[in-house]
Amino acid sequence: MPNTVPIQSDPTQTLKDEFRHHLETFYARLQLAPPYESVEKAVRTLTTTVHALSKEGQARIMSDPAARWEQFRLAFQNSGLAKKHRGIIAGLARNRSALNLSAEYDHFLNLFNA
Repeated sequence: MPNTVPIQSDPTQTLKDEFRHHLETFYARLQLAPPYESVEKAVRTLTTTVHALSKEGQARIMSDPAARWEQFRLAFQNSGLAKKHRGIIAGLARNRSALNLSAEYDHFLNLFNA
């Protein structure tokens, strides 16, 4: 089940680990070196956002894959990752069927088509 997240006592750490994994997968499948400083900024952006949520809000994100991906997309966008490798990724995204990425990664790819 790709959308399940192991339960940990710290939802922020769980989300950070999952987000980092998705970023590594995204760039690896596109065969691009991740912009490391921007990746770290994206993880920090996610952390700040999750810490600002109530415990109920954190629990909702942990239990709802769509809500997690929305937070990941916002962190990706707000950190500036959507501006890195923009031309290359936009070109790759034009032929979506050739990419070895599941549909969830469209949350990231669609930022390059805007």
